[in-house]
Amino acid sequence: MQKNDSISIPVILKIGNGVLDGLGNDLAAEGLTDVVIWFGNGLIDLFGDRVMTSLKGASVNVLEYRELDTVAIEDIISFAFSLPSRAKAVVSIGGGKVIDAGKYAAFLKKLPFISIPTSSSSDGFSSSSASLLVEGRRTSVPAKLAYGILVDTEIIRTAPEKFIYSGIGDMVAKITSLYDWIFEAEHGVGEVNHFSVMIAKKAVNSFVRTPYETIKDEVFLKELLDSLAMSGIANEIAGSSAPTSGSEHLISHALDKMLEMPQLHGIQVGIATYIMAKVQNHRYARVDAVFTQTGFWDYVETLQMKQSDFLKAIDMAPSIKPHRHTYLHEEAYREAAKELVRTDERLQRVLAAD
Repeated sequence: MQKNDSISIPVILKIGNGVLDGLGNDLAAEGLTDVVIWFGNGLIDLFGDRVMTSLKGASVNVLEYRELDTVAIEDIISFAFSLPSRAKAVVSIGGGKVIDAGKYAAFLKKLPFISIPTSSSSDGFSSSSASLLVEGRRTSVPAKLAYGILVDTEIIRTAPEKFIYSGIGDMVAKITSLYDWIFEAEHGVGEVNHFSVMIAKKAVNSFVRTPYETIKDEVFLKELLDSLAMSGIANEIAGSSAPTSGSEHLISHALDKMLEMPQLHGIQVGIATYIMAKVQNHRYARVDAVFTQTGFWDYVETLQMKQSDFLKAIDMAPSIKPHRHTYLHEEAYREAAKELVRTDERLQRVLAAD
Protein backbone atom coordinates (compact mmCIF):
# COMPACT_ATOMS: atom_id res chain seq x y z
CA MET A 1 0.00 0.00 0.00
CA GLN A 2 1.24 3.47 -0.85
CA LYS A 3 1.26 6.05 1.92
CA ASN A 4 1.41 9.74 1.22
CA ASP A 5 0.50 11.54 4.42
CA SER A 6 1.36 14.94 2.97
CA ILE A 7 2.81 16.55 -0.09
CA SER A 8 4.49 19.89 -0.64
CA ILE A 9 3.31 22.38 -3.21
CA PRO A 10 4.80 25.79 -4.02
CA VAL A 11 3.29 28.54 -1.88
CA ILE A 12 4.32 31.09 -4.52
CA LEU A 13 3.79 30.08 -8.16
CA LYS A 14 3.93 32.79 -10.80
CA ILE A 15 4.67 32.32 -14.48
CA GLY A 16 4.30 35.24 -16.87
CA ASN A 17 5.74 38.36 -18.43
CA GLY A 18 7.52 40.70 -15.98
CA VAL A 19 7.25 38.36 -12.97
CA LEU A 20 10.82 39.14 -11.83
CA ASP A 21 9.90 42.75 -11.09
CA GLY A 22 7.41 41.60 -8.45
CA LEU A 23 9.93 39.43 -6.57
CA GLY A 24 10.25 41.80 -3.61
CA ASN A 25 6.52 42.06 -3.02
CA ASP A 26 6.10 38.28 -3.35
CA LEU A 27 8.78 37.61 -0.73
CA ALA A 28 7.56 40.32 1.64
CA ALA A 29 4.00 38.98 1.46
CA GLU A 30 5.29 35.66 2.87
CA GLY A 31 7.40 37.32 5.57
CA LEU A 32 10.64 36.40 3.79
CA THR A 33 12.31 39.73 4.48
CA ASP A 34 15.92 38.56 5.03
CA VAL A 35 17.21 36.55 2.10
CA VAL A 36 20.27 35.13 0.40
CA ILE A 37 20.42 35.67 -3.37
CA TRP A 38 22.49 33.38 -5.60
CA PHE A 39 22.85 34.10 -9.32
CA GLY A 40 24.10 31.89 -12.09
CA ASN A 41 27.44 32.76 -13.64
CA GLY A 42 27.31 36.13 -15.41
CA LEU A 43 23.73 36.91 -14.45
CA ILE A 44 24.29 39.72 -11.94
CA ASP A 45 25.16 42.00 -14.85
CA LEU A 46 21.95 40.99 -16.64
CA PHE A 47 19.41 40.94 -13.83
CA GLY A 48 21.08 42.25 -10.66
CA ASP A 49 19.71 45.79 -10.87
CA ARG A 50 16.15 44.60 -11.52
CA VAL A 51 16.29 42.21 -8.60
CA MET A 52 17.78 44.71 -6.16
CA THR A 53 15.30 47.43 -7.18
CA SER A 54 12.40 45.05 -6.58
CA LEU A 55 13.72 43.88 -3.19
CA LYS A 56 14.57 47.38 -1.98
CA GLY A 57 11.11 48.63 -2.93
CA ALA A 58 9.55 45.93 -0.74
CA SER A 59 12.00 46.39 2.17
CA VAL A 60 13.52 42.94 1.71
CA ASN A 61 17.06 42.75 3.11
CA VAL A 62 19.73 40.96 1.10
CA LEU A 63 22.13 39.22 3.50
CA GLU A 64 24.28 37.59 0.83
CA TYR A 65 24.56 38.31 -2.88
CA ARG A 66 26.83 36.28 -5.12
CA GLU A 67 27.31 34.44 -8.38
CA LEU A 68 27.72 30.69 -8.15
CA ASP A 69 29.24 28.32 -10.69
CA THR A 70 29.65 25.05 -8.84
CA VAL A 71 27.55 22.00 -8.08
CA ALA A 72 30.24 20.09 -6.18
CA ILE A 73 28.43 18.77 -3.12
CA GLU A 74 31.25 19.69 -0.74
CA ASP A 75 31.09 23.30 -1.97
CA ILE A 76 27.33 23.49 -1.51
CA ILE A 77 27.52 22.01 1.99
CA SER A 78 30.16 24.60 2.89
CA PHE A 79 28.05 27.45 1.49
CA ALA A 80 24.95 26.16 3.27
CA PHE A 81 26.52 26.09 6.71
CA SER A 82 28.05 29.52 6.28
CA LEU A 83 24.71 31.16 5.47
CA PRO A 84 23.82 34.10 7.75
CA SER A 85 21.79 32.95 10.75
CA ARG A 86 19.12 35.59 10.02
CA ALA A 87 18.40 34.17 6.56
CA LYS A 88 14.74 33.34 6.02
CA ALA A 89 15.05 32.04 2.45
CA VAL A 90 17.51 31.11 -0.29
CA VAL A 91 16.74 32.57 -3.73
CA SER A 92 18.42 31.12 -6.85
CA ILE A 93 18.26 32.96 -10.17
CA GLY A 94 19.68 31.24 -13.23
CA GLY A 95 20.12 27.87 -14.87
CA GLY A 96 20.33 24.33 -13.57
CA LYS A 97 23.56 24.72 -11.59
CA VAL A 98 22.52 27.57 -9.34
CA ILE A 99 18.97 26.20 -8.99
CA ASP A 100 20.32 22.83 -7.82
CA ALA A 101 22.88 24.47 -5.52
CA GLY A 102 20.33 26.75 -3.87
CA LYS A 103 17.78 23.99 -3.59
CA TYR A 104 20.19 21.69 -1.77
CA ALA A 105 21.59 24.41 0.49
CA ALA A 106 18.07 25.44 1.52
CA PHE A 107 17.20 21.78 2.14
CA LEU A 108 20.22 21.33 4.43
CA LYS A 109 19.36 24.45 6.41
CA LYS A 110 15.60 23.82 6.43
CA LEU A 111 14.93 27.15 4.73
CA PRO A 112 12.34 28.01 2.09
CA PHE A 113 13.80 27.89 -1.42
CA ILE A 114 12.76 30.30 -4.17
CA SER A 115 13.41 29.00 -7.68
CA ILE A 116 13.74 31.58 -10.48
CA PRO A 117 14.92 29.86 -13.68
CA THR A 118 16.23 31.95 -16.56
CA SER A 119 15.76 29.23 -19.16
CA SER A 120 13.21 26.53 -19.88
CA SER A 121 15.72 23.75 -20.49
CA SER A 122 14.21 21.15 -18.10
CA ASP A 123 11.81 20.60 -15.21
CA GLY A 124 14.67 20.86 -12.69
CA PHE A 125 13.41 24.21 -11.42
CA SER A 126 10.31 22.47 -10.08
CA SER A 127 11.73 19.14 -8.92
CA SER A 128 12.41 18.02 -5.37
CA SER A 129 15.85 16.60 -6.13
CA ALA A 130 19.15 18.27 -7.00
CA SER A 131 21.76 17.15 -9.51
CA LEU A 132 25.16 17.64 -7.86
CA LEU A 133 28.72 16.46 -8.38
CA VAL A 134 29.46 13.73 -5.85
CA GLU A 135 33.03 12.40 -6.10
CA GLY A 136 33.21 13.89 -9.58
CA ARG A 137 30.01 12.31 -10.90
CA ARG A 138 26.63 13.91 -11.49
CA THR A 139 24.34 12.41 -8.86
CA SER A 140 20.71 13.07 -7.98
CA VAL A 141 20.40 13.86 -4.28
CA PRO A 142 17.22 14.47 -2.28
CA ALA A 143 16.13 18.02 -1.61
CA LYS A 144 12.71 19.62 -1.33
CA LEU A 145 10.19 21.14 -3.70
CA ALA A 146 10.61 24.90 -3.98
CA TYR A 147 8.58 27.09 -1.63
CA GLY A 148 8.30 29.55 -4.49
CA ILE A 149 8.60 29.25 -8.27
CA LEU A 150 8.72 32.46 -10.27
CA VAL A 151 9.32 32.34 -14.02
CA ASP A 152 9.52 35.48 -16.12
CA THR A 153 8.58 34.57 -19.70
CA GLU A 154 10.23 37.77 -20.90
CA ILE A 155 13.57 36.37 -19.70
CA ILE A 156 12.88 32.88 -21.04
CA ARG A 157 12.10 34.36 -24.46
CA THR A 158 15.48 36.13 -24.66
CA ALA A 159 17.48 32.97 -23.85
CA PRO A 160 19.00 31.06 -26.81
CA GLU A 161 16.43 28.87 -28.58
CA LYS A 162 18.39 25.72 -27.71
CA PHE A 163 17.14 26.04 -24.13
CA ILE A 164 13.53 26.10 -25.32
CA TYR A 165 14.18 23.03 -27.47
CA SER A 166 15.68 21.32 -24.42
CA GLY A 167 12.57 22.11 -22.40
CA ILE A 168 10.39 20.72 -25.18
CA GLY A 169 12.37 17.48 -25.16
CA ASP A 170 12.15 17.13 -21.38
CA MET A 171 8.43 17.86 -21.39
CA VAL A 172 7.48 15.43 -24.17
CA ALA A 173 9.46 12.74 -22.32
CA LYS A 174 6.54 12.37 -19.91
CA ILE A 175 4.80 10.38 -22.66
CA THR A 176 7.33 7.55 -22.43
CA SER A 177 8.24 7.87 -18.74
CA LEU A 178 4.64 7.24 -17.67
CA TYR A 179 4.49 4.14 -19.88
CA ASP A 180 7.71 2.90 -18.26
CA TRP A 181 6.31 3.43 -14.78
CA ILE A 182 3.18 1.45 -15.58
CA PHE A 183 5.30 -1.24 -17.28
CA GLU A 184 7.53 -1.78 -14.28
CA ALA A 185 4.56 -1.88 -11.88
CA GLU A 186 3.07 -4.62 -14.06
CA HIS A 187 6.34 -6.50 -13.59
CA GLY A 188 6.15 -6.27 -9.81
CA VAL A 189 8.61 -3.42 -9.34
CA GLY A 190 7.06 -0.61 -7.34
CA GLU A 191 3.52 0.68 -7.48
CA VAL A 192 1.89 3.37 -9.59
CA ASN A 193 0.28 6.37 -7.93
CA HIS A 194 -2.68 7.07 -10.20
CA PHE A 195 -3.14 10.66 -9.07
CA SER A 196 0.48 11.37 -9.96
CA VAL A 197 -0.06 9.73 -13.36
CA MET A 198 -3.08 11.95 -13.93
CA ILE A 199 -1.13 15.13 -13.11
CA ALA A 200 1.82 14.22 -15.35
CA LYS A 201 -0.46 13.12 -18.18
CA LYS A 202 -2.52 16.31 -18.00
CA ALA A 203 0.70 18.35 -18.05
CA VAL A 204 2.11 16.76 -21.20
CA ASN A 205 -1.25 16.58 -23.00
CA SER A 206 -1.96 20.24 -22.31
CA PHE A 207 1.46 21.16 -23.69
CA VAL A 208 1.40 19.11 -26.89
CA ARG A 209 -2.07 20.43 -27.78
CA THR A 210 -1.19 24.11 -27.36
CA PRO A 211 -1.74 26.16 -30.54
CA TYR A 212 1.10 28.53 -31.42
CA GLU A 213 2.81 30.29 -34.30
CA THR A 214 6.38 30.29 -32.95
CA ILE A 215 8.06 28.75 -29.91
CA LYS A 216 8.58 32.25 -28.53
CA ASP A 217 4.85 33.00 -28.39
CA GLU A 218 3.78 33.97 -24.89
CA VAL A 219 1.07 31.29 -24.83
CA PHE A 220 3.56 28.59 -25.90
CA LEU A 221 6.22 29.53 -23.36
CA LYS A 222 3.70 29.83 -20.55
CA GLU A 223 2.20 26.43 -21.37
CA LEU A 224 5.65 24.83 -21.55
CA LEU A 225 6.66 26.28 -18.18
CA ASP A 226 3.29 25.54 -16.54
CA SER A 227 3.61 21.93 -17.67
CA LEU A 228 7.21 21.60 -16.49
CA ALA A 229 6.13 22.98 -13.10
CA MET A 230 3.28 20.45 -12.94
CA SER A 231 5.82 17.69 -13.54
CA GLY A 232 7.54 18.60 -10.29
CA ILE A 233 4.22 18.28 -8.47
CA ALA A 234 3.67 14.83 -10.03
CA ASN A 235 7.04 13.68 -8.70
CA GLU A 236 6.27 15.09 -5.26
CA ILE A 237 3.01 13.13 -5.15
CA ALA A 238 4.75 9.95 -6.29
CA GLY A 239 7.66 10.37 -3.90
CA SER A 240 10.06 9.71 -6.78
CA SER A 241 10.93 10.88 -10.28
CA ALA A 242 9.27 7.85 -11.89
CA PRO A 243 6.31 9.79 -13.42
CA THR A 244 8.62 12.06 -15.40
CA SER A 245 11.85 10.10 -15.82
CA GLY A 246 11.96 6.70 -17.48
CA SER A 247 14.06 4.83 -20.02
CA GLU A 248 14.54 7.99 -22.10
CA HIS A 249 16.25 9.65 -19.13
CA LEU A 250 18.43 6.59 -18.54
CA ILE A 251 19.77 6.96 -22.10
CA SER A 252 20.54 10.62 -21.46
CA HIS A 253 22.24 9.88 -18.14
CA ALA A 254 24.34 7.22 -19.88
CA LEU A 255 25.37 9.77 -22.53
CA ASP A 256 26.35 12.16 -19.71
CA LYS A 257 28.69 9.54 -18.31
CA MET A 258 30.15 8.59 -21.70
CA LEU A 259 30.63 11.89 -23.48
CA GLU A 260 33.24 14.51 -22.72
CA MET A 261 30.82 17.23 -23.87
CA PRO A 262 27.20 16.04 -23.54
CA GLN A 263 24.40 18.04 -25.13
CA LEU A 264 21.73 19.78 -23.07
CA HIS A 265 19.77 17.33 -20.94
CA GLY A 266 16.44 17.88 -22.69
CA ILE A 267 17.97 17.55 -26.16
CA GLN A 268 19.34 14.09 -25.35
CA VAL A 269 16.13 13.15 -23.55
CA GLY A 270 14.02 14.28 -26.50
CA ILE A 271 15.85 12.09 -29.00
CA ALA A 272 15.65 9.16 -26.57
CA THR A 273 11.91 9.83 -26.11
CA TYR A 274 11.32 9.36 -29.83
CA ILE A 275 13.30 6.09 -29.72
CA MET A 276 11.39 4.76 -26.73
CA ALA A 277 7.98 5.89 -27.99
CA LYS A 278 8.57 3.70 -31.05
CA VAL A 279 9.83 0.81 -28.90
CA GLN A 280 6.73 1.14 -26.70
CA ASN A 281 4.56 1.58 -29.80
CA HIS A 282 2.93 4.48 -28.03
CA ARG A 283 2.26 8.00 -29.38
CA TYR A 284 5.46 8.14 -31.43
CA ALA A 285 3.64 9.97 -34.25
CA ARG A 286 2.69 12.72 -31.76
CA VAL A 287 6.27 12.94 -30.49
CA ASP A 288 7.60 13.21 -34.04
CA ALA A 289 4.99 15.84 -34.95
CA VAL A 290 5.82 18.05 -31.95
CA PHE A 291 9.55 17.83 -32.67
CA THR A 292 9.01 18.58 -36.35
CA GLN A 293 6.62 21.50 -35.88
CA THR A 294 8.65 23.22 -33.15
CA GLY A 295 11.94 22.93 -35.04
CA PHE A 296 13.44 20.55 -32.44
CA TRP A 297 14.56 18.10 -35.14
CA ASP A 298 16.07 20.88 -37.26
CA TYR A 299 18.16 21.99 -34.29
CA VAL A 300 19.23 18.43 -33.41
CA GLU A 301 20.40 17.88 -36.99
CA THR A 302 22.96 20.69 -36.57
CA LEU A 303 24.60 18.97 -33.59
CA GLN A 304 26.02 15.98 -35.46
CA MET A 305 25.36 13.62 -32.56
CA LYS A 306 26.65 10.09 -33.16
CA GLN A 307 24.63 6.98 -33.77
CA SER A 308 27.28 4.87 -32.02
CA ASP A 309 26.96 6.91 -28.81
CA PHE A 310 23.24 6.17 -28.61
CA LEU A 311 23.85 2.46 -29.24
CA LYS A 312 26.30 2.35 -26.32
CA ALA A 313 24.01 4.44 -24.11
CA ILE A 314 21.08 2.08 -24.69
CA ASP A 315 23.19 -0.86 -23.50
CA MET A 316 24.41 1.12 -20.48
CA ALA A 317 20.96 2.44 -19.54
CA PRO A 318 19.84 -0.35 -17.14
CA SER A 319 22.99 0.07 -15.05
CA ILE A 320 22.14 3.73 -14.37
CA LYS A 321 19.21 2.71 -12.16
CA PRO A 322 19.41 -1.07 -11.65
CA HIS A 323 16.59 -1.01 -9.08
CA ARG A 324 14.07 0.01 -11.73
CA HIS A 325 12.47 -2.10 -14.48
CA THR A 326 11.84 0.11 -17.50
CA TYR A 327 11.51 -1.25 -21.02
CA LEU A 328 15.27 -0.95 -21.42
CA HIS A 329 15.85 -3.27 -18.48
CA GLU A 330 14.77 -6.10 -20.80
CA GLU A 331 17.19 -7.23 -23.51
CA ALA A 332 14.55 -7.62 -26.22
CA TYR A 333 13.56 -3.96 -25.93
CA ARG A 334 17.19 -2.82 -25.85
CA GLU A 335 17.78 -4.69 -29.09
CA ALA A 336 14.64 -3.12 -30.59
CA ALA A 337 15.85 0.33 -29.56
CA LYS A 338 19.28 -0.23 -31.12
CA GLU A 339 17.73 -1.50 -34.34
CA LEU A 340 15.71 1.70 -34.53
CA VAL A 341 18.85 3.79 -34.08
CA ARG A 342 20.44 1.92 -36.97
CA THR A 343 17.48 1.91 -39.37
CA ASP A 344 14.83 4.51 -38.52
CA GLU A 345 14.61 7.14 -41.26
CA ARG A 346 14.22 10.05 -38.84
CA LEU A 347 17.13 8.96 -36.66
CA GLN A 348 19.36 8.40 -39.67
CA ARG A 349 18.84 12.08 -40.55
CA VAL A 350 19.65 13.47 -37.10
CA LEU A 351 22.33 11.05 -35.87
CA ALA A 352 25.60 10.84 -37.77
CA ALA A 353 26.90 7.39 -38.67
CA ASP A 354 30.53 6.74 -37.74
